[in-house]
Amino acid sequence: MSTPVSLAMPAVPRVRRAPEEIAAAAPVDGPKKVLLASPRGYCAGVDRAVIAVEKALEHYGAPVYVRKQIVHNKHVVETLESQGAVFVEEVDEVPEGALLVFSAHGVSPAVVQSAADRNLETIDATCPLVTKVHREAVRFAKRGQQILLIGHVGHEEVEGTFGEAPEQTIIVNSPADADTIEVDDPDNLVWLSQTTLSVDEALETVSRLRKRFPNLQDPPSDDICYATSNRQGAIKEIAPRADLVIVVGSSNSSNSVRLKEVAAEYGAQRAERVDNANQVDEAWFEGAATVGVTSGASVPEVLVRDVLALLEDYGYGEVEEVVTAEEDILFSLPKELRARLTADGDSDRGLGGRGSRPNR
Repeated sequence: MSTPVSLAMPAVPRVRRAPEEIAAAAPVDGPKKVLLASPRGYCAGVDRAVIAVEKALEHYGAPVYVRKQIVHNKHVVETLESQGAVFVEEVDEVPEGALLVFSAHGVSPAVVQSAADRNLETIDATCPLVTKVHREAVRFAKRGQQILLIGHVGHEEVEGTFGEAPEQTIIVNSPADADTIEVDDPDNLVWLSQTTLSVDEALETVSRLRKRFPNLQDPPSDDICYATSNRQGAIKEIAPRADLVIVVGSSNSSNSVRLKEVAAEYGAQRAERVDNANQVDEAWFEGAATVGVTSGASVPEVLVRDVLALLEDYGYGEVEEVVTAEEDILFSLPKELRARLTADGDSDRGLGGRGSRPNR
């Protein structure tokens, strides 16, 4: 019996107001242009995770089960579903003995054990930068230190990291939480963070924690990933120059939501987040001469191109790419998958990052 595949309903095109109507409603002072952020879109960890599911489907065949969304992007998830991926919330929804992929956000040891108990074959697509934070949590817990984990309660990455040492970890959900949390020993603390936080908010949280706990120890290296920092850096450059900033990314994507917040904080007159071009409201263009465009780290470039095409229809044909960093990081595919690829004669190894596959 074949496994049913869920297909997303196609987006219904918006009935849009004509460009002439928008121009008449609020004339633009000066030429129209787009400031396109670079870096934007897919990071190496996201690219690696998406390729892992694609390769698993290719070499194992459908269905391939994935715990949670492989990355936080509706378009990516729906595309993989159409190819035979089955997304589940928990391990007990997967038939015993089947193949299960862990998402890029990581899982706790309890989830790994649950998969083993069901005799599942697993592929761990956790981003290596998230894995680094997990290892830090294990190391600090073994030293007997209490861990202050800066991150958003309920986010899958935070749940996975917390699960490495739940009895020794306190989640600090916001800068305000830093003023109220209670600890066992203020002289035996270390902080870690979710990789996709606002850089500024994380620094503020650490500063407020350190005022209360002067001996708070830092992790050996920054936990906020390079892609999150770079994308926020690019939008900080664009925001003061933009009448409107459009962030492409899903609502459950932490780094996409943070990009909208950063744009507003750093001077954009208006900042909006959309899943795709269909969600862009042309009324936003009224009076807007300069539009900034960026995308979260789990967003394929095709969705950005669709937004740029829409903007061109409304007169924003001039595009200036604002480059604030170069990214060339590649991550090898998960070791479990590499073994299968080797056996099947597939030579793919190091993959990931927008630079390596700009049109995805």
